[in-house]
Amino acid sequence: MSSKLGVELGDFGSAVEFYDPAAGHGLPHDPFKAIVAPRLIGWVSTSSSSGQLNLAPYSFFGAFAAFPPMIGFCSEGRKDSLRNIEETREFVWNLATRPLAEQMNRTSATVAPDVDEFQLAGVTPIAGRNVSVPRVGESPAALECKLLQITHLHDLHGHPTDNWLVVGQVVGVHIQRAYLKDGLFDTYAAQPIMRAGYRGDYAQIGEIFEMIRPAS
Repeated sequence: MSSKLGVELGDFGSAVEFYDPAAGHGLPHDPFKAIVAPRLIGWVSTSSSSGQLNLAPYSFFGAFAAFPPMIGFCSEGRKDSLRNIEETREFVWNLATRPLAEQMNRTSATVAPDVDEFQLAGVTPIAGRNVSVPRVGESPAALECKLLQITHLHDLHGHPTDNWLVVGQVVGVHIQRAYLKDGLFDTYAAQPIMRAGYRGDYAQIGEIFEMIRPAS
């Protein structure tokens, strides 16, 4: 295999590999997802306008704002979650954890639109408070969201890609009381899992340390 990498001398004397994504990486596997890691999983529950439930994990997920709270995920392809959100303008993000890893993984299977992934994974749908979409009852935390926007992503040349960014505003927060410690959500105890690289790589939180931002 011919490598498309170029070796350059780093600022500190170390060799640095460089490649242009448009030309290809020349490695056994694309390192992009391994570099931008770990990433919380967008375990998203939705419902169609007719009430058909869907639950699916998304590798590209993040929080974008705190005031008001906004989260989003990117769908590679027009999947059931995207179509449901277009119909109802609502979704719920459920925290995927180590005890729920196998259940989360089951919901990544490609199945027909009429398959209820809550049943497929063996998790419990609990009705939403401010949205019509249920959350995963076993998850330590869940965020109810109303749609703000769906953006069809385009590349540098203005060509449409097969990616849709979904951004929602959080309108309801569920936290299991067992994970509240002195009024703080105990992230470590919740054991969130994250995508950490290649096809089957996941991670969970290890050491947590505190570092206060300098005063201005």
